[in-house]
Amino acid sequence: MTETSSEFAFIPVNVAVLTVSDTRNDATDTSGGYIVEQLEQAGHRIAARRIVADDFVKLQAQFADWISNPNIQVVIATGGTGITRRDVTPEALEPLMTKPIAGFGELFRMLSYEQIGASTIQSRAIGAICNQTLVFLLPGSTGACELAMEKILLPQLDRRTLPCNFTMLFGRL
Repeated sequence: MTETSSEFAFIPVNVAVLTVSDTRNDATDTSGGYIVEQLEQAGHRIAARRIVADDFVKLQAQFADWISNPNIQVVIATGGTGITRRDVTPEALEPLMTKPIAGFGELFRMLSYEQIGASTIQSRAIGAICNQTLVFLLPGSTGACELAMEKILLPQLDRRTLPCNFTMLFGRL
C-alpha cells in the first residue's frame, strides 16, 4: 500500500502534455485538459502543451524536442496507443527510449482490467526513460487518463509518496 510522508516537501515537476489526435482541438481536448488540470491542482508546472496529429514523423519530432529540453522533466501523452493503423504513438517514441518502464504499462492494464475487463488488452500504454526525461503514453479516453493520473502518475510524481517515487530519481536518470 502506498503511504505518504510529511518528512519530505512537495517538489513541483515541469511537465509537457501532448494530445495525439486528428480530430481534437483546444476546446474538445478533454483528456489533455484533464491531465493539465490535475497536474496544476497537484502543484506541478505545465512546461508545454500541444495537440499533434496521428503522424509518426510529427510525433517523433515533438517527443525529440521535449526530451532534449532540459526544462521538461516529464512528458505525458494521451492518444494513439491503440492497435489501429493510425495508432503510432508507441512506435514514434520507441527509437528515443533509453529504458522502458515496463511496470507502468503492466500496472495500468491491471487497474484498467478492473474497470473495462478484457478490453484493456488493446491498450499499449507505456512508460519510458528517454535520456533524463520520463515519458508516459496513455490511451486517449478521459477515463483512462483519470485512472492513470489518479492511481499511478500523481502519486509517483509526489516526493512524499513512500516507499519510492519518480521524483526522488531526478538527477540520477
